[in-house]
Amino acid sequence: MRTLLNIIWFFFAGIGLWFSYVIVGILACLTIVGIPAGIACFRIANYAIWPFGREVVRAADAGAWTVIGNILWIPLGLILAIAHVATAFTLAITIIGIPMAWANLKLIPISLTPMGRIVVETH
Repeated sequence: MRTLLNIIWFFFAGIGLWFSYVIVGILACLTIVGIPAGIACFRIANYAIWPFGREVVRAADAGAWTVIGNILWIPLGLILAIAHVATAFTLAITIIGIPMAWANLKLIPISLTPMGRIVVETH
């Protein structure tokens, strides 16, 4: 079932969200200060393209710099959060899109604070 949901997600939400995260990650990496945010964006982009069967959790070694980075990240994260809300709204119109809309809503906190998080497989 996860594979089927991931395939549907890939075409209806995954490609667009992945592209959004990659573009923001590239823009963040243009400055030396933004490289950690860019790396976090690429990590979340990997999750956003194929989310079912995986989850994002806080890294155990995240420290004070992670908090500072996330605070500085919030303006860009708001743009990504709006993209998730818009995608979730359009997906929730159909019955088959409801699980994908829910996955989109679960990505909102991650888009607002991406640093200090890792993607792990669920069983």
